[in-house]
Parts: sequence; structure tokens; C-alpha cells
Amino acid sequence: PTKPSFCSIYKFYLRLNICAFLTAFFANKLEHESKHCNGKGFQRQGSSCFDRVYTANQNCGHAYPTFLAVLWCAGLLCSQAPAAFAGLMYLFVRQKYFVGYLGERTQSTPGYLFGKRIILFLFLMSVAGILNYYLIYFFGSDFEIHIKTITSAISPLLLIP
Repeated sequence: PTKPSFCSIYKFYLRLNICAFLTAFFANKLEHESKHCNGKGFQRQGSSCFDRVYTANQNCGHAYPTFLAVLWCAGLLCSQAPAAFAGLMYLFVRQKYFVGYLGERTQSTPGYLFGKRIILFLFLMSVAGILNYYLIYFFGSDFEIHIKTITSAISPLLLIP
């Protein structure tokens, strides 16, 4: 059996990040359309507590594979410590989103928006790692230390709501 080349692994990460980007784009589109249709926030089907719990569970379940993909790529391609910090923050935010979904209509919105920001941070970390690989491959320039310094400095900013 042949081993996959290092370049093919980075191509896989690139494809994975494109999928994550599309998922984030669709979530942003959904948020935009929902605000324009209702004007007050996200629309919800049903009014019973069960319907809200079920919908919140479905929303969290649909976002989880994207989160795992970008967390994995950011940790492997860029820097593990900021990726782990962002991952823990994301889990906390999803809990806030879930609990907020059970309350008033607008209580889940801050958790949703905060989660999108964390996914974007992880996605950008992954892209920076991929770009660094190709800079090394084509030009021989390694910016890994600079990228790790920048991501370590930016990751505490995720705490700002």
C-alpha cells in the first residue's frame, strides 16, 4: 500500500475547508433571510417546549460536523493551543445557544452569532496553515512562527461578545 503524499493531505484539508466555508455561507444566508422575513429574529416552527428542544437539538447536530472539521484542520495545520481554546469556547457557546433557544425568540441569537465567529476563526486558522504550506512548497518561505504568534494573540479576543 502506498502512503498519501503530504501535498495530497493538504489538498484534502483544502476541500474540507471549502465544505466548511459553504456551510457557514448557508448559515449566514439563512440568518439574513430569516431577519428579512420576520424582522424580529429567527423564525421557529411550533410553540411547544418539545418542538423547541427538538429544533435546537437538530441545529446543534447539523453544526457539529463542520465544527469538528475546522477544529481538526486548525489544530493540525496551524496551532493546537488557540484551536483548542476556540473549540472549548464553541462548546460553551453552543450550550448557551441551546438554552437560549428554549427561552424567548431572541435569546438564542447571541449564541448563534458568537458560534459563527468562532467557526470563522477556526476556518481562517486552517486557511493560514494551508497557505503557509504552499508558501513553503513554492517559495521556501515559512511563516509558521508568525502565524502561531498571531493566532495566539487573537484567540483571547474570542471572549469579547
